[in-house]
Amino acid sequence: MRALGTGSRAAVALVIGLLPPLTATPARGAPGSHTVPEAAPDFVRADLAGQTVRLRDYRGKLVLLSFWATWCEPCRAEAPRFSDWQRQYGPKGLQVLGISMDDNASAVRTFVRELRLPYPIVMGDAPLAEQFGGVLGLPLTFLIDPAGRIVARFRGEPDLDRIEERIRASLPAPPR
Repeated sequence: MRALGTGSRAAVALVIGLLPPLTATPARGAPGSHTVPEAAPDFVRADLAGQTVRLRDYRGKLVLLSFWATWCEPCRAEAPRFSDWQRQYGPKGLQVLGISMDDNASAVRTFVRELRLPYPIVMGDAPLAEQFGGVLGLPLTFLIDPAGRIVARFRGEPDLDRIEERIRASLPAPPR
């Protein structure tokens, strides 16, 4: 798989249009879908501020991992809600992480600054996307439990209320 570049945008837009509005599949995937690993593959990337982001550092938290791009309208629409969730559920154990599939970081930095996104954003590429079973359309969001297992995959235009219900049901129990 090649990185999603300018030439791939039309194909991604086409795929997005062909996907159902939202699908949540179990960790092992659904018939006809890419196989999603049970354990979330670890990665190490620098965020837009140059800070190291390691997925394994978020063990013990519920992670909402979103593959997105600034040119993807459904992705742009979900970002403010993800920000709200980070602020609301972060203290309860949620960590939102964004993986931008844009070609360069300039547009991403502008978007993040304009929306004041309160969660880490790293730049993605084809090898990282392949670790998660391939990214054939955007947005693609994974819910990763505190043990580091992928428990849901949401692809296509999101049903944000449904994702939020899943987040609330999956948050770690507060310590006693």
